[in-house]
Amino acid sequence: MFGYGYLEERRNVLGGVLRYDHALAKFTRRGVEPGRFFFVPGYQQETEFRPGSVVMLRQPDVNQEIYGVPEYLSALQSALLNEAATLFRRRYYLNGSHAGYILYATGDIDADDTDKLRAALKQSKGPGNFKNLFVHAPNGKEGSLKILPIAEVAAKDEFLGIKTATRDDVLAAHRVPPALLGIVPAQGTTPGNPLQSMMMFVVLEIQALQARFLQINDDLGRELIAFDNSKITVAEAA
Repeated sequence: MFGYGYLEERRNVLGGVLRYDHALAKFTRRGVEPGRFFFVPGYQQETEFRPGSVVMLRQPDVNQEIYGVPEYLSALQSALLNEAATLFRRRYYLNGSHAGYILYATGDIDADDTDKLRAALKQSKGPGNFKNLFVHAPNGKEGSLKILPIAEVAAKDEFLGIKTATRDDVLAAHRVPPALLGIVPAQGTTPGNPLQSMMMFVVLEIQALQARFLQINDDLGRELIAFDNSKITVAEAA
């Protein structure tokens, strides 16, 4: 999630390696001197790890060499836009009548009826949502009572278009084929062969991640991490 991670070496009472534990990247900080790391869950609550006991794995960053940067950072704004569109759409439906409008009345309407209409319009909306506008113009002509939607088009705001565009941005950032996520293809298109999509994803993405994790073995000088790719080979042969 953060673009970097840590493994902490735990030793037994005899000094031998017991196991490797995952150190939370959210609270782990690098020290000024190489090989020194600190666990900092809060202000002035740092606890130093045993020097040389922490192995760090990080994504490259062109701006600094201390911590990594997640690859999905480029699509973060698209994900936030997707969330904002969903929340806006939800409020749109919780609004009551789903759109604000102008109730334009030009006929001869009794003053009591006018007050009742105005009160009914106010009560039909939730707080903080769209507002309705009541206009009374006496001595109107036939067909003068009109409802003019003013929020319906703006409320939709190309909702499906926003969801589709932001979804594609997030998928492009993670480089995951839509078929592997169960996404229904657009009308007039086909999802393709899911087996081929899986193999392409494994070769281009999964094996690249595996190679990155295998770097831990080089840092430790022993084989701590290994992957079984036999099933991938069988599926490719099939």
